[in-house]
Amino acid sequence: MPLRRAFDRLRAAEWDPLHWLRLGVIVLGRALARLWGRDVMLYTGGVSFFVMLAIFPALAIGMGLYSLLSDPSQVAQQGEALARLMPSAARLIFQNELMRLSHAPLDAVSFQSGVALVVGGYAAHRGFKALLAGLSFIHDEDDPRGFVGFNLLALAVLVATFVALGVLSAVFFGFRIVGETFELRPLRGAPWLYSEWTWASVGMTLGMMLIYRWAMSRRPVDWRASLLGGAAAAALCIFASWALGFYVEQIAHLGATYGSVATVVIFLIWLSWNVNAVFFGGALATEVEVALDAHQPFLRR
Repeated sequence: MPLRRAFDRLRAAEWDPLHWLRLGVIVLGRALARLWGRDVMLYTGGVSFFVMLAIFPALAIGMGLYSLLSDPSQVAQQGEALARLMPSAARLIFQNELMRLSHAPLDAVSFQSGVALVVGGYAAHRGFKALLAGLSFIHDEDDPRGFVGFNLLALAVLVATFVALGVLSAVFFGFRIVGETFELRPLRGAPWLYSEWTWASVGMTLGMMLIYRWAMSRRPVDWRASLLGGAAAAALCIFASWALGFYVEQIAHLGATYGSVATVVIFLIWLSWNVNAVFFGGALATEVEVALDAHQPFLRR
């Protein structure tokens, strides 16, 4: 039976802790070597630029769509809750933009949403193209997709990402609103369940796992490697928000150097760190897949 054969292979394997520690260090070192390649820096800059260009039109689009269904001020409150994932200094950019849009006339918001759909759609598509191109480069893809296939893949990943973000946000805020309205706290002893950090971590892990598995290469990447890479990317993104917030608030006052544009500089630093975290997750998934194929026959597909 397959289960019995797998059990026999596990028993026959040499579970040497030093061997696995050594292998883990080697895999980590090779993943960092992939990340620190000279050309990866160019992809990081491209993704950061287009995300910066697309993120504010995305807020206008969200306001325009939400104003058709409910009060735009509610989406401002929800956006402020999600903005807690950012360092406090960079968070001001989002809060100011959300407040401006929430108090703008409905016709103006709708018109802005139409313009933002064009600008944001173009920038977001280019950003995802740069992201997928960087992941393919890190993965050493030897059979890249053609022009049409690559653009369609970037569009599909873009649409899937926005749909997933919308569903996750709706479920999260719906869960909190219902709980607060009807005072339903079935898991009162588990405050982490109501935290945006938990939902962001889980959503990012699953989302990046799917991207690493299906979009980084023509051939699907091993799901175990993809899951580990997604978890690493999510953990590094969360850590980047905390570390940058701690550095700016407790160690360095960047306003003394950059003046009134310090908030923009902090946002760009935070954005580039997150892009590097995503690329590191792809590099780690690649090296883990290589290690799975090269070691321990019972771990192969």
